[in-house]
Amino acid sequence: MITDASFFVTLALFAFIMSVTPGPNNMMLLASGAQFGFRRTLPHMVGIVLGMASLLFSVLLGLGTLFVLYPPIYLVLKWIGGAYLLWLAWKVASAPVGQLSNTKERAAPMRWWQASLFQYVNPKAWMMSIGCVSSFSLTGDLYVQSGFWIIVFFACMGFLAITLWAWAGVTIRRWLTDDKRQRIFNYGMGFATASTLLLMIGN
Repeated sequence: MITDASFFVTLALFAFIMSVTPGPNNMMLLASGAQFGFRRTLPHMVGIVLGMASLLFSVLLGLGTLFVLYPPIYLVLKWIGGAYLLWLAWKVASAPVGQLSNTKERAAPMRWWQASLFQYVNPKAWMMSIGCVSSFSLTGDLYVQSGFWIIVFFACMGFLAITLWAWAGVTIRRWLTDDKRQRIFNYGMGFATASTLLLMIGN
């Protein structure tokens, strides 16, 4: 049994810092919180947590070693993830305006299963998962237990981190009182989402 308190404290800090730093998930949550409000963004948040949990589980099972054995796989993943991210950025930038007070909204927030599957083409999610497993998984009899805590802490601290981004979007929502401001915000969020490609290129 893991009894070292420093293991849990360090793991919690790592999970929170990695989850709260800017990336595709957080940019899209900021935009979603502003456009749809917190309640409608909640499934998107749950999907991120579930997707990260399943991704961590896959890495713990050894899926991450494929990138070490076959580097081109990671390159293909980056291209696929980058293309999909650009599509999402365009969707954010071109989102209809004037619908914050419109009951018949034409756009819709990301569904939980879409957010969950997105983690598998999100290079930052892979980077976090592989980095966390390589840093905090313990050998021998403690491997399963340490893997369990890695998933639990990433789920808890990750949810806390992305909640901050979603609530930031809800706060910004109060400023989006006319079509012009909404359009400027959409363009800005689309650009910010696309700019996270720089993180992918650098890793």
